[in-house]
Amino acid sequence: MRWKGLRTSRNIQDRRGSGGGRGGMRRAGGVGGIGLLAIVVIGALLGVDVTPLLQGGLGGGTMQSSAPSGPNEIDDSNEEFVAVVLAQTETVWSDIFSQSGYDYAEPTLVLFSGGTTSGCGYAQSAMGPFYCPADQNVFLDMDFFRVMEQDLGSSGEFAKAYVIAHEVGHHVQNLTGVLGEVNTERARVSQRESNALSVRVELQADCYSGIWARAVSESLSLTDADIRSALDTAARIGDDALQQAAGGRVVPDSFTHGTSEQRQRWFYAGYRSGDPGACDTFSTSDL
Repeated sequence: MRWKGLRTSRNIQDRRGSGGGRGGMRRAGGVGGIGLLAIVVIGALLGVDVTPLLQGGLGGGTMQSSAPSGPNEIDDSNEEFVAVVLAQTETVWSDIFSQSGYDYAEPTLVLFSGGTTSGCGYAQSAMGPFYCPADQNVFLDMDFFRVMEQDLGSSGEFAKAYVIAHEVGHHVQNLTGVLGEVNTERARVSQRESNALSVRVELQADCYSGIWARAVSESLSLTDADIRSALDTAARIGDDALQQAAGGRVVPDSFTHGTSEQRQRWFYAGYRSGDPGACDTFSTSDL
């Protein structure tokens, strides 16, 4: 993956502290070890109905990062990487929306350390990256990338890009009305049925990230190893893999994101086809 020197997005809001200072992950409620890992990776890539997790149960500090005043500037290579990836999503989805006669409303990606506010409530690092439909922002504490490498064993820059592209996929779902329809339906059904709907939302976002990967394969000089790193990451954050890693038994009715196999398959479906129509996870009985 080659990204240095490419266009950076202007839609980055740096809340890592005044002057763009950095900070480490703050552990929520004193949870450590596999407990923290389970919270982080299960919360990661949620993107749908995040309010219950944002507002309850995690405990922890009350630190809130403040956004710097004035226009944001790229302060370091990590922010530059995120800004390049976001810019690539803007280009791809603007083109796709334009082909259907629509304008693409670009999301803002908020960088923070420890915790910050969002339209969905208070955001903590232990939540992992997420998309908030209420303010159309993607939230990311980049210390999550360290968690990916050290705790999940996920490596490669494109694995990180996949995470961002997945969250932007939720923004696409919000713009097309999918998130609103699903959340309305989830409020009417049982917990098991609600979880099943969440899985379909997440797998569609995986498929959308695959579409993006295909579209940027040339501009980012992607290799087979890059795609394998994304597929490997998708496998490591499957519900079955996370439950096994946490030492518990696998409970399919509790799945909210899909199995490792499903996440890989739907990412590759988008990558293989490049067609949003191939990402209809709601009409198929075979996920």
